[in-house]
Amino acid sequence: MNALWVTLVVVLALALVLRWRRPTWYWMTFGVTFATIRVLIRYRSVMDACGLTVPASRWRLALARVASRIAPEARSPRILRLRPTSTGLVLRLKLRPGQDAFDFSASSDRLRHSFALHNVVSREIRSSVVELRMTGYDVLKRVRMPAVPDEPLRVPVALREDGQVHHRDYRQVPHALNVGATKSGESVYQRTLVSGLASQNVALVGIDCKNGVELSPMARRFTALADNPDVAAELLAALVQYMGRVYQVIRAEQRISIDLPDAEITADIWDLPAHLRPVPVVLLVDEVAELALAAGKAEEARRDQIVTDLVRLAQLGRAAGIHLEICGQRFGSELGKGITMLRAQLTGRTAHRVNDETSANMAFGDISPDAVLAAVQIDKDRPGTAVAGDSSGGWSRIRAPHTTLRQAVNTCNAQAHRTPSIPELEPFRPALPVRVLVGKVQPKTASAPAF
Repeated sequence: MNALWVTLVVVLALALVLRWRRPTWYWMTFGVTFATIRVLIRYRSVMDACGLTVPASRWRLALARVASRIAPEARSPRILRLRPTSTGLVLRLKLRPGQDAFDFSASSDRLRHSFALHNVVSREIRSSVVELRMTGYDVLKRVRMPAVPDEPLRVPVALREDGQVHHRDYRQVPHALNVGATKSGESVYQRTLVSGLASQNVALVGIDCKNGVELSPMARRFTALADNPDVAAELLAALVQYMGRVYQVIRAEQRISIDLPDAEITADIWDLPAHLRPVPVVLLVDEVAELALAAGKAEEARRDQIVTDLVRLAQLGRAAGIHLEICGQRFGSELGKGITMLRAQLTGRTAHRVNDETSANMAFGDISPDAVLAAVQIDKDRPGTAVAGDSSGGWSRIRAPHTTLRQAVNTCNAQAHRTPSIPELEPFRPALPVRVLVGKVQPKTASAPAF
């Protein structure tokens, strides 16, 4: 009997230690079993309490009256599958007639409390089928990115609150906006993105008007880099010129004729032959407000030209393989003419912690009011946490792993051989500092022996 008590105490102590230090291990060893039993036992009562049931059908009620039986209970959605994952449970439900997928999305917070889980996210798989992704612990507390296969222009940059990996997919979302206050994790997100792109065959072009303090350490992997608005204006003009040359290549290789199959006709670089396909370009703007501010007539002319070129790249760049990643603390109409037109072209939206609701409205006001509220509620003690969405209205909380500047620089230096050369951007190639060999003994010159 004593041995049994000792074993139970040891198991309980192990569970508490795992829950504190290794929540993933705790979930896989203990939590998933308890949560599965809890969900199955409470399922019917929770559905009824949350108003996610429907009355029995008329024929069942009529049959009960004829047979003088008790009226049948309200019917809950049918469970199609309950699958455990490394972060939680996935519950797939078949809706009853008269139910709506929106009801489950609106009840996600009540379901979270009822099932005693950390988070519940609802999404519609297909007509009459809803999937509830439930996480058993706070996956954003200590972000650990799982190993995922590399795909062209698809970079894993963060972890979502439902345990899935959040990708920055430039083929699906060509241009994006990233806003966030100081110390919100916006720069860390950008480093993670650059580190992920460094290992791919892509040309990185940077504009960092903070004298290059954010992007210049990673300059070995950048094809072009500008560290002030004057050089940025010239760089954007050169990038527009390069875009025109790419379109000439596409026109020359369309080869439209009656005998040519439709599958071989192209309107962008992706269907060009591999030996003719230009390298994709990702333009990263670190602080867009520095490009849009003007203090005089000369600066106003430069600012108008910069915004015009950015709008032109956003409107026409996708087919030429040019993608924009615009970052800033604010991105509103107060930055001047043309800014709202540029924002309308930025499909992807990411908002880190902001200082006011207006800044969140600049990112999500035209997409989803719920995303605005979620962005305002980000805790300052959780740097790197953000709300990511797109123009479709869908959004989720994410958190990027903490990537130090040293880690990003090491990655870019290791992948420096992948840096392509573009003739139009060659004048803006960053000047690299001379490497200093540490620890190497320099040869000594011959000297007269000492007496």
